[in-house]
Amino acid sequence: MESRHEVEPALVPTAVIKHRPPPEPAVRAERIALVDLLDRVLAGGVVVSGEVVLSIADVDMVRISLRALVTSVSTLARAGADPEASGQ
Repeated sequence: MESRHEVEPALVPTAVIKHRPPPEPAVRAERIALVDLLDRVLAGGVVVSGEVVLSIADVDMVRISLRALVTSVSTLARAGADPEASGQ
């Protein structure tokens, strides 16, 4: 003979079950247009840097360091830099 608990599942009162809201993502997902992103980058400026090393048999033959500042002319003028300067 089977016991009553094997035939009928045990009922859990709804007060015991806690519904949790879904976890929020660590990074806020925001859709932004490419034009708006470019406007933000040019308004604040960004520095892109990199390095390229050409080597033969673990001997460095050529090393090139690259650094570029991407910003707008008006942002440079506000910062006090001369946009007409040739960098000499």
